[in-house]
Amino acid sequence: MRRYLSLLAGLLAATLALTACGSSGSGDSGTTKVTVGASPVPHAKILQYVRDNLAKDAGIELEIKEFDDYVLPNSALNDGSLDANYYQHLPYLENEMSQKGYKFTHGAGIHIEPLSVFSRKYSDLASVPDGATIAITSDVSNQYRALKLLEKAGLLQNLTKDATVLSLTAEQNPRGFKFEENQPEVIVQLLDDSAIDLAFINSNFILSAGLNTSGALLVEEVEDNPYANLLVWREDNTNPGVQKLDELLHSQQVKDFIKTTWPEGEVIAAK
Repeated sequence: MRRYLSLLAGLLAATLALTACGSSGSGDSGTTKVTVGASPVPHAKILQYVRDNLAKDAGIELEIKEFDDYVLPNSALNDGSLDANYYQHLPYLENEMSQKGYKFTHGAGIHIEPLSVFSRKYSDLASVPDGATIAITSDVSNQYRALKLLEKAGLLQNLTKDATVLSLTAEQNPRGFKFEENQPEVIVQLLDDSAIDLAFINSNFILSAGLNTSGALLVEEVEDNPYANLLVWREDNTNPGVQKLDELLHSQQVKDFIKTTWPEGEVIAAK
């Protein structure tokens, strides 16, 4: 009898051990749950495609949390509310880590959203007068990106690598443009403000506002563009599903989805 009870206890322990090994994280048996923060468009839409078509076969249960700003996704990743986020490019990430001490790492670029210049007043850049007011992002990395776009169009000149609107000299800004800094999610609303002549709008807000790059006066080139968006996670991440998700986001299926969903080039898969 004693031998029987001992054998039964051993079998029960083995069964419990196998059950525990068959589940990871808080997902269903055999899956790993990954919680990702993302901008609604295009990031969350791309993640939804992955969740609905690719994640299950990769053993991932994907939870998507949408954010309408560029600050909270990194703070939520830092405090452990997220396993990863997907909304930012490398220059922005590097500035965030430098300024706020985040210990993050990242995968390779997934897609590019060309920065564009819109106007409700002018149909071309040649019509923009001296002293025009330009709405521009307040974050340093995207601000430099916007200023370089103006330089390439011949509206600014001789910019330094750390140029900001506050550092512009009269020689660099010969036409005396004025700049109104604001958060990217606010700038898209300023497009209809009569005081604004030009507005730099990030592609994700172009999409959410129902705009199209075909109506832009200036669109950033994609070739050799350093602003590809990335999947980002903490350096101390222990969730194996994060790496699997990064692999899925670089798959040919996702590249094809991006091309089909945004055929006008508002979102372009990175090479």
